[in-house]
Amino acid sequence: MLIVLIMAVLASGTALATTGKRWQHGWQCFLVPAPAAVSFLLVTFAAMPEVIRQGSIAYTAKWIPQLDVELALRLNGLGLLLLILVTGIGALILLYAVGYMKGHPQATRLFLLLYLFMFSMAGLAIADHMLLFFIFWELTSISSYFLIGFQHKEQSARQNALQALIVTGLGGMALMAGFILIAQVTGTWNLSELPALSGQIQTDALYVPILILVLLGAFTKSAQFPFHFWLPNAMSAPTPVSAYLHSATMVKAGIFLLFLMLPVLGGTGLWTWLLTIAGAITLLTGGAFGLVQHDLKKILAGTTVAVLGLLTLLLGIGTERDVLAALVFLFGHALYKATLFMVAGSVDHETGTRDTRILGGLYRGMPWTAVAATLAAFSKMGLPPFFGFLGKEYTYKASLESEYQWLLTTILIVGNAIILALAFKAAILPFWRKAIHPLPEKLHDVPWSMRLGPILMAGLGIAIGTFPFLIDPLISSAKSAAMGYSVQTEIKLWHGLNLPLILSALTLSAGLCIIVSREWVENMLRNVTIPGPAKVYDILMDGMVRFAIWQTRLLQSGQLRNYLLIIVGVTTALISFKLWRFGGISDLSLRGINSPELVVITVLMAIATLLAVTTQSRLTALIALGLVGFGVAWIFAYFSAPDLAITQILVETLTVVLFAWVVYKLPQLRTLSSRRTIITDAVVSGAAGILITILVLKSQTLQLGSSISKTLSEWSLPEAYGANVVNVILVDFRAIDTWGEVCVVTIAAIGVWALASGNGNSKDRKSK
Repeated sequence: MLIVLIMAVLASGTALATTGKRWQHGWQCFLVPAPAAVSFLLVTFAAMPEVIRQGSIAYTAKWIPQLDVELALRLNGLGLLLLILVTGIGALILLYAVGYMKGHPQATRLFLLLYLFMFSMAGLAIADHMLLFFIFWELTSISSYFLIGFQHKEQSARQNALQALIVTGLGGMALMAGFILIAQVTGTWNLSELPALSGQIQTDALYVPILILVLLGAFTKSAQFPFHFWLPNAMSAPTPVSAYLHSATMVKAGIFLLFLMLPVLGGTGLWTWLLTIAGAITLLTGGAFGLVQHDLKKILAGTTVAVLGLLTLLLGIGTERDVLAALVFLFGHALYKATLFMVAGSVDHETGTRDTRILGGLYRGMPWTAVAATLAAFSKMGLPPFFGFLGKEYTYKASLESEYQWLLTTILIVGNAIILALAFKAAILPFWRKAIHPLPEKLHDVPWSMRLGPILMAGLGIAIGTFPFLIDPLISSAKSAAMGYSVQTEIKLWHGLNLPLILSALTLSAGLCIIVSREWVENMLRNVTIPGPAKVYDILMDGMVRFAIWQTRLLQSGQLRNYLLIIVGVTTALISFKLWRFGGISDLSLRGINSPELVVITVLMAIATLLAVTTQSRLTALIALGLVGFGVAWIFAYFSAPDLAITQILVETLTVVLFAWVVYKLPQLRTLSSRRTIITDAVVSGAAGILITILVLKSQTLQLGSSISKTLSEWSLPEAYGANVVNVILVDFRAIDTWGEVCVVTIAAIGVWALASGNGNSKDRKSK
């Protein structure tokens, strides 16, 4: 029940957020993040001890019993780590958002959407059933769509939100398909049961499609190459959104999925190659993107993409050392990146710009923000004794033990050096270099609601780095869940003078070289114009729009004849295909249609039909169509369906009368259709008629068990208390169908009445 309580508290935050606008002053600003803070305390002091002691805690309830679907929730070490980040960082960012959005008319909407996203991410961390996991997965995409497009009056915000939704949404569909295949192979929908069935999955013929589909879901959500382009564009969202979604939580959802799937799908050559190649390209691509940017948020977005690639690369190798390095790096990155995003928002809030070419000397007016930015930057650079240093050290230890140690280590050195240079560019230069342009006269630091979060998280970066044993139990629990078996981990700051330490020094030197020559590096990268996946996305979207326009012009022509032609033609083609797949016309039966009366009436109807389509006289065509309708009524009566026969006679009579009333207004028949149109109509209608004839003949060969008429007759009196079988069928067995027919007839009658009553208003009629 503890899991349910945590989710209930987060859900209550959505209700409180609707009144958040009134809590933006004084101490009341702490009320908005209160539910998130309470959830964080429950996770940290109630759930974490239980998870560390037992390995996991679970809750199960009936959800859809008819489909044997349960509401299965389970919190293990991995989910615990994600839940701590979601609730802890979420509470601080909500507090930051209160100050950042002060006076904004749509502040309440932002609080509500942030809580909705937080609830979705928390559900993702604890969902055990794959269907439930997928629901929360899609909820994160939908809520992030609204958050990215928060400034919906701006076209760029709408476009970027749609881009993120399309990319992550298509990945979600692929993930759902992968989950279905996994359930088909294993017979279970519970994620907690999959590690024990990994051998069964990996030896199955569906392993490759399962792996590709699951990785598509993870890669799109965590912005891996070639789907990395959506994340920098998502920076059009307000800064609290960028700090929360695209650095600390949402983009980590795909990495979280890779952690979950490591003991299930990992360990194979295909897993290793796909993840390491995609991760390495993403690491370098994200870093290169950040180097050519001057907007603080765009720079930070580039480093986020790079770090996500680094984490994917480590999980591709998948050893215990790699998993440990990925967990430490993930935790440290969440702390310093959320801090730096909030710092960027604070700078923009006070100066009105995020351009690094303009900013400088901000420490004079924003000392607290400068301290938070500097501490977070040092952690991001990987300097001791900050938490980021531990993450970098463990990545080198992991790479040195891999099969391709020097190749991977070289990639990591280059990537970490770029990240170091970007940290200097985004967090050191704006505060500590000499001001390039005059600062605002009354430059001052942001309110405490916007300072507290960055200071606390930056302080945690140095506290955990100095005393890493504080998180040993948490990391050990998460590592055990990721590996599929219990392991104990001891994280240390100092391991002596060894090769990873030398590589860290080499990284620092390389980063300083990039900093010194940053202008030359920027110019070089700008001159390299290689069409990327973003261009492919634009081409595909433009092509889809053009195709939609062409398709609409073709299908929605405004002509009833074209609509009927498309409907009848497509239906005939599809049914003919299925008929061919299931035996064709080899077993047709003429039983029951060989009476002389039927032959005579059929011949007469055929003659009337031929006359209707060939005559040039409107009255003759109308009479011929009426004869066809009355022939159908005669067939109904012949086969003991007097109610249908009477209905057909009434409808046919009414139709002939109405047509006779308006037929004189129609143009001459010879002017209605060209020869090509006549031939097309004849082919399509003839094919449809032949198909219906074949289906009727084929239906006589089907074995449907007991007679339908006999069964309905037997049910009529005991089930519906009616002796008239036809009436019982209409008002009981087919009640909804009959009700629908009544509605159709009523609507048609209203339409006829409206047409008969005249067109336009009285003034129009007088003018005519």
